[in-house]
Amino acid sequence: MELMKKALEFESRKMSNMTTSDRVAASREAKSIILALNEVYKKTKNMEIMDLMKLLTVKKKRIEKRLKGVPNV
Repeated sequence: MELMKKALEFESRKMSNMTTSDRVAASREAKSIILALNEVYKKTKNMEIMDLMKLLTVKKKRIEKRLKGVPNV
């Protein structure tokens, strides 16, 4: 399945030395992949798809955490 290959490729991609615009693009790409996988999951209830969505969500959260930066207190 093309979507699962795309998700696995995204998940295995290195996220070091990214610019801010690269991080924004990666976050948006992750979101679109997750939403597309969710549509497939609703129909099939395949647990492999759910596990893949969880992995991508963790990676997306890491990217967004880096985008927001450290709060100044």
